[in-house]
Amino acid sequence: METETLKQLIKESIREVIQEERLSLIQLLIPTVSEEEMREIRAKFGSPDQYNDEEFVDMNDWLNDET
Repeated sequence: METETLKQLIKESIREVIQEERLSLIQLLIPTVSEEEMREIRAKFGSPDQYNDEEFVDMNDWLNDET
């Protein structure tokens, strides 16, 4: 295996691990809510299927551009 190919493989592997760890961290930072809190949220904001899609921005492309 050539040195440059090996370097690229290592870089890609490290990139994947960092991305996985970042997602794990994000999941840990999301607070949990009780059933009572969830009922209050639903009463105040309704259900996501009732939302108007035109009011949202799809940020997935922003995240995909980081790689």
